[in-house]
Amino acid sequence: MKILAIAPNWVGDMVMAQVLFKALKKLYGADTIIDVVSQRWALSVASRMDEVRNLIEMKIAHGEFGLKKRYALGKLLRAENYDLAIVMTITFKSALIPFFAKIPIRAGHLGEIRFGLINDIKKIAIKRPRMIDKYMSLCDQGDREIAIEYPKLRVDLENQKSLLARLGLNVDKPIAALFVGAEYGEAKRYSIGKFAVIANKLIENGCQIWVFGSERDRSLGEELLLDSPKSVNLCGKTSLTDAIDLIALAKFAISNDSGLLHIAAAVGINVIAIYGSSTSDYTPPLTDKKEIVSLNLPCSPCFKKRCPLKHLKCLRDLPPEMILERVKN
Repeated sequence: MKILAIAPNWVGDMVMAQVLFKALKKLYGADTIIDVVSQRWALSVASRMDEVRNLIEMKIAHGEFGLKKRYALGKLLRAENYDLAIVMTITFKSALIPFFAKIPIRAGHLGEIRFGLINDIKKIAIKRPRMIDKYMSLCDQGDREIAIEYPKLRVDLENQKSLLARLGLNVDKPIAALFVGAEYGEAKRYSIGKFAVIANKLIENGCQIWVFGSERDRSLGEELLLDSPKSVNLCGKTSLTDAIDLIALAKFAISNDSGLLHIAAAVGINVIAIYGSSTSDYTPPLTDKKEIVSLNLPCSPCFKKRCPLKHLKCLRDLPPEMILERVKN
């Protein structure tokens, strides 16, 4: 069986997509071929999945329709003779590539008017399903019930060793990883000042603090260091695959609801997940080694990028002590 997956572009969603890839291998056999189409940053995550053969970069800017580019890529992929395409996202444009590739079966949810583009329409009865349930509904299980297997990303031990040397890091003390950013928006970002309080308390108790994030998060890491100068700001200093290898060295991670949270879960470390405008009911870290921190206010989850009530109490009223207590757990 040869499958082309049009995969999500968000890092966390790509991690969760591995649940589907694992299920497809169980359904069709270990020799099933799975190739993945996505943006470069999300493909970095897929590169650490044993289930994935080829990574196919979609060189189309976010929000760009790019009809000619999609047609060219689809035409190029015709030579692969895929048996099945699975379109994991719900936009009209995401269904174009497998259509242009002339893949006979193109499975997906109906989403934005995609009749014809999607010819194997999948349905899910739950009103707001977990992301992984949504993905699993794309797997044609028939009478079989395939158990969900959590994501597991491969760690490159040689790269890990070279990163420690290049960045001047060591593992002499237990490592606490802090993920201070959240690409979706400020309503998912816990206060940097409170992150600093947590960092200093953990340092007092014998931990070292590594702060992870993208180049966009570099200023957040620098802000944290103003109040916690013994922490190490790695934001913008590593690629995503480098971050995977370094995060795997941590004893635990404290994270906003972000892509790095799901990476930490997938490399097997303990995670403490902070939820503000979102909820763990929808996108929980896929691990048994987790602690969920949320005030569960009546106004949340709102799923907004910015607080519609302009108070952000779901995060501002969340004390650092509540998170530190979960670290003890």
